[in-house]
Amino acid sequence: MSQQTNQSWGGRFSEPTDAFVERFTASVDFDRRLYHHDIRGSKAHATMLERVGVLTVDERDAILDGLAQVEGEIEAGQFPWSVALEDVHMNIEARLTEKIGTTGKKLHTGRSRNDQVATDIRLYLRDEIDVIDAELTRLRSGMIELADREADTIMPGFTHLQTAQPVTFGHHLLAWQEMVARDQERLRDCRKRVNVMPLGAAALAGTTYPIDRHVTAELLGFERPAENSLDAVSDRDFAIEFVSFASLLLMHLSRMSEELVLWTSAQFDFIDLPDRFCTGSSIMPQKKNPDVPELVRGKSGRVYGHLIGLLTLMKSQPLAYNKDNQEDKEPLFDTLDTVKGCLKAFADMVPAIEPKAKSMFEAARKGFSTATDLADYLVRKGVAFRDAHEVVGQSVAYGIEQGKDLSEMSLDELRQFSDAIADDVFEVLTLEGSVAARNHIGGTAPNQVRAAAQRARDALTAMTSLKSAGSTSSGGA
Repeated sequence: MSQQTNQSWGGRFSEPTDAFVERFTASVDFDRRLYHHDIRGSKAHATMLERVGVLTVDERDAILDGLAQVEGEIEAGQFPWSVALEDVHMNIEARLTEKIGTTGKKLHTGRSRNDQVATDIRLYLRDEIDVIDAELTRLRSGMIELADREADTIMPGFTHLQTAQPVTFGHHLLAWQEMVARDQERLRDCRKRVNVMPLGAAALAGTTYPIDRHVTAELLGFERPAENSLDAVSDRDFAIEFVSFASLLLMHLSRMSEELVLWTSAQFDFIDLPDRFCTGSSIMPQKKNPDVPELVRGKSGRVYGHLIGLLTLMKSQPLAYNKDNQEDKEPLFDTLDTVKGCLKAFADMVPAIEPKAKSMFEAARKGFSTATDLADYLVRKGVAFRDAHEVVGQSVAYGIEQGKDLSEMSLDELRQFSDAIADDVFEVLTLEGSVAARNHIGGTAPNQVRAAAQRARDALTAMTSLKSAGSTSSGGA
C-alpha cells in the first residue's frame, strides 16, 4: 500500500485522495464528539473478541489500556486529530496502533466502520436522551409547582385570541404541563428503539468470526442486538424519530414562548420575567425585551428543518450503508444542542415567572367572559339552549352599546331580555363564581386545579422512579 493512501482502506488504490476530496469527505471536525462512545464501543468489542477466542487476554488488555490512554489524551486536549484519517473512528484506531503497535490493528477484527458508527451514534443519543429527559422532568416540576401556587389567580381564557371564558393561571400552566408530559412520553418511547445494538453487522452482511453479539450488547447496556445486518447498518429511523420528538417539543415551547412574549407586553401586562431572562435596547432605554422566549420561538424553525433534512437524506437510499449517511450527524447534533439549550432556559425561567394577578383579573372582566355562564344559568331555569344563546347575545349587544359588562348591569336591565333571570344571576356573573362553577376533573375550579397539580406531581414522581429502575437494570458498562 502506498504511504500516501489512507491506511484503513488504501490497499487497492494507486494514488492518494485528492486534497479537496479528503477535506470534503472528512467528518472528524464534527464527529469527534463521539469519541467517548467510540472508545466505549471498542472496549466492549475487544472484550467480546477475547471471550470468543479471537484475541488473547494480553492483546485485550493491551487494547483496553491503550484506549484508556487515548481517551485521556482527548480529554486533556492533547490528541492529534487528523483530517487525513477522515473520522473519529480512524483517528482513535490509528493513535491506538501508534501506542501499542500491531495489536492495535487487531481491534477492528469482525467489525466495519458501518456498524461502528451506527453503534456510536446510538450510544451517544441514548446518553443525550437521558440528559434531556432529566431537563423535561425539571421543567414539568417547575410548571406544576407554579400552577399549584396560582390555582386561584384568575385570568382570561382565549379562543381566536379573543376573550372567551375566565380560567386561572394555574389551569393554564397545567395545559403547558400536559404538552410537555406527552413530549416526555414520546422521548422515552423513542429511547426504546435507540437502545438496539448494530455492532456485529459489520459492513452489511455480518462477519465470519465467531462473535457473540449478546455479550457486546450486555456490556454496552443495549436491550438487544439488531436482528438484520442490512438494516442495522443503514437504519437511521431512530435519529429521525428523535428529531420528530424534538420538533413537537419545540412547537410546544414556541407556543408557550408566544404567550410569554404577549403577556410581558404593556398591552397584556399579565406577567413579569426576571431581568436575567431579558435584554435591553441599544437605543430605547425603557425597553425590557423577552429575548429568551423569542429565541426559543425562533429556534423551532431550525429543528423543523433538520427533520425535513433527515427525511430527505434517507428517502432514496438503497440498502445498505451509503456515504449519504455521514450527513445524519450535523442535524442530529445541532438538534440535541438546541433542545438542551431551550429546555434549560425554560426549566430555569418558568418557575421564576411573576404573575400580575390584578392585571389578569381586570383583563378577564373585559370581553363578556361570563356570557356562557349566563346561557348555562338560563338553561338551568328551563330555557332551551338556543333560545338562551339568543338572549345572551342580545344582552352582550346591549352591554357593548352601554359600555357595561354583564356583571355591571342591574337586574332590571338583564330581565328585559328574559323573565327567567332572577336576582341569583349575579352569583354566576362574577369571575370567581364562573371559575368555581366548572368543578369537575379537568375544570377550572381552584380545588380541581390543585387536584390536577397533585395528579401531575404523582405521575411525574412515578415516571422518574420507573426511569431510575430502568437505568439501574440496563445502564451498561
